[in-house]
Amino acid sequence: MPGPIYNITPFTLLDYPGKAACIIWFAGCNMRCRYCYNPEIVLGKGREDVTEALAFLRSRRGLLEGVVLSGGECTLHRSIFPLLASIKELGFFAKVDTNGSRPVVMQALVKQGLIDYVALDFKAPEYRYSTVTQSNLFPAFIESLLLLMDAGIPFEVRTTVHCDLMGMEELQAMVASLQNVGYRGNYYIQHFVNNVPVLDRTLGRSSQLVNPERLSTKDIRVVLRRS
Repeated sequence: MPGPIYNITPFTLLDYPGKAACIIWFAGCNMRCRYCYNPEIVLGKGREDVTEALAFLRSRRGLLEGVVLSGGECTLHRSIFPLLASIKELGFFAKVDTNGSRPVVMQALVKQGLIDYVALDFKAPEYRYSTVTQSNLFPAFIESLLLLMDAGIPFEVRTTVHCDLMGMEELQAMVASLQNVGYRGNYYIQHFVNNVPVLDRTLGRSSQLVNPERLSTKDIRVVLRRS
């Protein structure tokens, strides 16, 4: 019977900072971000179960350093708890990519020592959040951000920008939101990559922002992450 995992990317040097890793993609999401690169994963069903993923990971011991759980939204699946426990037992570092919509799950993962790094997607400022994500989960995102700020594990905050949905004004508001909750550190901006399938097919081509790094403050360094 198929499990929650859509597929596995066997090797990446880009998705876990400083580590050779693989990516385990979980099907399903509780947001419908219009620019989403993974519509087939968000709307699709799982194809593999945790047992199959662990068999793959055992074959990569000594070859990979880290495992990334992504999606979709991996924190929707309770099976990530035993999977992450096994990942740690196998000696891998574990990273979670999340939209921050499940702070209770994130708190449990942190408390149980199951994750080593988190990439937290800041989708949009509060006043644009429902338009961009088709959800009302901004408060949950803020709760997850505050939790990670107190957790003592490395994490990053990142935003993908499509110019039809957001511009410099929105990014300025997002930097202000981070500042207001006391966030200190890097804030990564990545431009939308054109010519890929997305959830909202009515979106046009996205142009690149000019020097988003100038939005940096004394506490928050805005970093443009090149594609």
